[in-house]
Amino acid sequence: MLDFETTGLSPAMGERITEVAALRIVNGRVAERFVTLVNCNARIPAFITGLTGITQAMVDGAPPVARVLPKLLEFIGSDALAAHNASFDEKFLMAESERLGMSCGHEGLVCSLKLSRRVFPGLPSYKLGLLSRQLGIAFRSAAHRAESDAEVAAEVLIHISAHLGRAYGLAQVEPALLVSVNKLSAAKVPDFLGKYASAKKTTASA
Repeated sequence: MLDFETTGLSPAMGERITEVAALRIVNGRVAERFVTLVNCNARIPAFITGLTGITQAMVDGAPPVARVLPKLLEFIGSDALAAHNASFDEKFLMAESERLGMSCGHEGLVCSLKLSRRVFPGLPSYKLGLLSRQLGIAFRSAAHRAESDAEVAAEVLIHISAHLGRAYGLAQVEPALLVSVNKLSAAKVPDFLGKYASAKKTTASA
């Protein structure tokens, strides 16, 4: 589960990362984490400081992106990558990697926002703060910081996996299954998962 705090919405417009949290989920729990502020020699807008609490002095004293990114990419490796509104975080990861002449190795992308819409259709909101509240998941610290948001998004993903396991009798919900469900429309998910679970049971009993 990946979460970036940034100076704005688009790396194509010159916005940069200011903080990263990457949490490795193993067997339904967070097993490892990579968390740090990042110095991209970027100006931190006042409204970003107001939203996140991240100040210019904090990033000026942080490790440079040239040191952080290689360690982050090594930490992610070839695992499936998850994020809430994943296209946002992936585009920043790819942009910062390209700046350094590096490439991303993750296999598959899971968006916990899209996944929530497909598995729990009809909820009033899928924004992380409101969605987590609806699922009974609480922030342990202030929102809009990378580690806090990543922790809650990870709990949402774990909650979804546990729900699918119970609903379809799956002993384990593989990342590849979440990647596949992510690509479907909500209407197609029940039939797809029903066939998937049936195939799994047939294989197990063969």
